[in-house]
Parts: sequence; C-alpha cells; structure tokens
Amino acid sequence: MAQKSVKGRAIVDMLAKNPGKSNDWDEINERTYLVSPDKWIMYFDGAINLSGYGTRAVLISPEGQHYPVATKLVFPCTNNISEYKACIIGLQLAIDMKVRKLQVYGDSALIILQTEGEWQTRDVKLIPYHEYLEDLVKEFDEISFDYLPRSQNQFADALATLSSMLQVTDGLSIDPLQMDVLK
Repeated sequence: MAQKSVKGRAIVDMLAKNPGKSNDWDEINERTYLVSPDKWIMYFDGAINLSGYGTRAVLISPEGQHYPVATKLVFPCTNNISEYKACIIGLQLAIDMKVRKLQVYGDSALIILQTEGEWQTRDVKLIPYHEYLEDLVKEFDEISFDYLPRSQNQFADALATLSSMLQVTDGLSIDPLQMDVLK
C-alpha cells in the first residue's frame, strides 16, 4: 500500500474513532439554527502538508442538504493563499447555485477579518485573492463571515487535508461535477 494511502486511511480512521466532543457539534448546530430559514451556510478550509496543497468548502442548504467541493492546488502556495482559494471556490459554488443569502464560517482569522474590513490586506501575494473575493461577495444579497475555531471545523479541515494528498498526473484535466438543484 502506498505511503499516501496509509496516511489518508489513518486520517479517516482517526476521525471515525474521534468524532470530536459532542458539545463542539452542539455549538455548530446552535449557530446553524440561528441562521434565517432562507440563508445558506458555507464552511471552508485550506490545507498545506508535505503531500501538497488542498482546499475544501461545503455549502449547506436551508433544508440541510450538503454540497461539498474540494480541490488539489497544483502550484506551491502559502497557507493563507490556500485559505483564500478555499473560500473562493465555496463562494463560486454558491454563486453557481444561485444562493442569495449566505453565512460563511472559516478557521482563518486572517481571511475573515480582512474580508470583514477589520484588517488591511498588506501582503502583495494576497491582494489579488482578496480583491477577487471582494468581487464575489458583491454577487450576494446578504453575506456575513464568522471565525470558527479549527476544533469546530474538523470536517472541512480533514477533507482539505485529504484533497492536498491527492496525486495529480501532469496534463490530467478533470471536468467539474455539474450539480443541479431540483425545486
């Protein structure tokens, strides 16, 4: 068995055996129920490890349907760039799904506080990502961003880590999965 398969399996086994404290999920569920009935929720996370760079976001409809998206980044980047990319892919999915009201949670205080305007974006490598994210935010009627500690963002964190470990063959292109929402 390949070393990367063993690591990925170890993460899955660890999460299955240690799903987190029940009060962690209770707090997340409390936050979920405080959201208005027509507002969607998005969790995002980026990951960097020895195997590579990955991003993960999950959209949750007002009815509780989950729409996950994960990508492996095929270029070297910083953790903050992977966090921005994770948020961006989640927002792009929400826009594609015609979401108008969105509550966003992430474990990157930097991304949340820069997007909320509490911190300035000074790193020249982050400015293009921040500007693009700001353009995406304008597509929503209502959107808000909240910091969520990593311990309460375990699902997105684990899947971002797994997506960073995927092997991508040079020249291999995978078409995105098309999802339609039936009404």
